[in-house]
Amino acid sequence: MDVELIEIRDFLARHAPFDRLPEQTLDALPKRLQVRYFRRGLAFPPEDDENACLYVLRRGAVEIRDAEGNLVSKLAEGDLCVSPCWTTNPALPLPGKTSEDTLAYLLPCAELQLLREQHPQFAEHFDESVSRRLRRALDKIKQESEGNTALLTVQVRDLLARKLVYAAPDLSIEAAARMMSEGLCSSLLILDDERLVGIVTDRDLRNRCLAIGLAPSQPVSAIMTRTLQTVDADSLGFEALITMSQLNLHHLPVLDEGKAIGVLSASDLLRVQSTNAVYLVGDIRKAPDIANLAAISGKLTELQIQLVASGATADQIGQAVSAVTDAITQRLLEIAEAELGAPPVPYCWMAGGSQARREQSSHSDQDNALMIADHMKPEDDAYFAALAKIVNDGLDACGYVYCPGGVMANNPKWRQPLKIWTKYFNTWIKRPEPMALMHANVFFDLRPVQDPEGLFAELHERVIALSKTDRIFIAYMAANALKHRPPLGFFRNFVLIHGGDHDHTFDIKHRGIVPIVDLARVYALSMGLDEINTLERLKAAAEVGGLSKDGAANLVDAVEFIGTLRMRHQAYQLKHGQMADNYLSPDDLSPLERGHLKDAFSLINTMQEALGQRHQAGRFV
Repeated sequence: MDVELIEIRDFLARHAPFDRLPEQTLDALPKRLQVRYFRRGLAFPPEDDENACLYVLRRGAVEIRDAEGNLVSKLAEGDLCVSPCWTTNPALPLPGKTSEDTLAYLLPCAELQLLREQHPQFAEHFDESVSRRLRRALDKIKQESEGNTALLTVQVRDLLARKLVYAAPDLSIEAAARMMSEGLCSSLLILDDERLVGIVTDRDLRNRCLAIGLAPSQPVSAIMTRTLQTVDADSLGFEALITMSQLNLHHLPVLDEGKAIGVLSASDLLRVQSTNAVYLVGDIRKAPDIANLAAISGKLTELQIQLVASGATADQIGQAVSAVTDAITQRLLEIAEAELGAPPVPYCWMAGGSQARREQSSHSDQDNALMIADHMKPEDDAYFAALAKIVNDGLDACGYVYCPGGVMANNPKWRQPLKIWTKYFNTWIKRPEPMALMHANVFFDLRPVQDPEGLFAELHERVIALSKTDRIFIAYMAANALKHRPPLGFFRNFVLIHGGDHDHTFDIKHRGIVPIVDLARVYALSMGLDEINTLERLKAAAEVGGLSKDGAANLVDAVEFIGTLRMRHQAYQLKHGQMADNYLSPDDLSPLERGHLKDAFSLINTMQEALGQRHQAGRFV
């Protein structure tokens, strides 16, 4: 094979789907290709081609636009134009034009079909949906990881060591103890006609029966615990671990669609090999002061590195890191109250941004606010100002730097009674000015971290009801969501950052993740959904029909793939002693990953256009 054919063969081997072909087939392929040059500004695929072909771009760039002239996608080195081979498929790319002088390899459609018939893995690339390709790429990242995710990816139902052991409330204590002994279990669920009404543990038998001389003939309901904390079977193991650690529980009933299916015990969790850093929450609960909290918080870097190495997805890492941040915040509030005394009136500490959505990476900056009961007196603010200062300063000491925009509880503007917060939201919704829309991106993602009196629920219900019915506000929010566009041509220099510390990179967070976060927020607000987490918002929107199931699944896969690339990038930096950032160079990605990322960006762009048309957002841009 001459040098030119070898160069073509090596180029194809670096790009999907040709990288799935066997060596012998790849060796023979260059001789079956045509090479064609296109000057800038020509129609693409060319209108003068007599034979339908698959086009593989070797150099140059092609812009694909819709009937209105809007940019839909960009093709560059390694990309394919398949539409001439499937002209009847409306989902295939629209015709475009070369935006640079372009060189392409042409494979006749008949040859393409033959390759598809002979090589199923090659054919999958053309048969699979974008969502399926992204899901497969995400699975590959997991498989290439160094270990097992254990509690971070295993659902609670898979941690149950034994089948459900239960009894009726009128069973005697003696018979209940015998059941526990025979079943080799340390707890027994009490069901009344399939309804969970209580739990009895070894400790209950000792403390509530033997220690006080209660007759073993008494019904087991006499010693059972009636107020129960439960966990859903589909929850992740680490969520159960954190609940048990925070509440000092050793047994947690597991429910599947409201029905008890077993009990998760502390020994079940210890039985599973997990990232030790997950147990940070237990250490945080016992930390005596801010200095100790800061030392524990320093382990968050190692947590993210370990989770990435174990194959955890961006969502799983975000959930874990946010849970640790919640625990640190709660402990700081306890330290503040111990120093200042009990609060004069009830309050709610609220997290905003990525912490609220449970999507944090290690040591994000802090976004928080304080809502106080309406019957507070003017002089009460001195207490809450002091409390906010202790917590905000403590979070900063723990690596959560002060919010550059001042969105923190120590700012008097964001430390207000419920009635003022209600007024804020009313104003933002009724007068969606630029500043209001900026605030909406933070404050419409609020979540209570500590709220013993349930103040947040009252505010949240009002906000959801008001935003759902205000179509002009939703249209403004939709228009605002379209401002963060994915870099469809991120591999081209003109969309990369030039100069400075981030030369030849793009911001994967603001150009890839934020657009989906914004879309999910609009779906949630327009349909009155309670969910805050991005994945939960997308899934909930699909359940109520506000978003197609395919559309939701596609966006979920896209944000998971993009987010996992971001977490992997940050973990590499942290592992090598660098500051974590969001600036990713295309050169750090394999050709296959760049292709999948382009799939994700194209999908986001399509969903943004659909949202804009649905809410006529173009009128408010």
